[in-house]
Amino acid sequence: MAAKLKKGDTVVVLTGKDKGKQGSITSVSPKDNKAVVEGVNVAIRHTKQSAQSQGGRIPQAMPIDLSNLALLDKNGKATRVGFRVEGDKKVRYAKTTGEAI
Repeated sequence: MAAKLKKGDTVVVLTGKDKGKQGSITSVSPKDNKAVVEGVNVAIRHTKQSAQSQGGRIPQAMPIDLSNLALLDKNGKATRVGFRVEGDKKVRYAKTTGEAI
């Protein structure tokens, strides 16, 4: 199945403690049906000091379920994603505007 949300997409959170926040997807895990969005679902992780990095309490974005995210269209509104064939390519499009993504 083709991915409706991909790395680099700008999304808005639909439910949960970060409802309404926007951010860019940094990574997607299709097997777990989760994505990491920068600035959303942030947790404090305690890390030990090493030669490469300073230790301490480091904020880190945690994975969020794909069902709680919606893609933003060019107008800045949440939209669902559809697929259609243009020529010989399958493309994603925003259902609110009908524009290819």
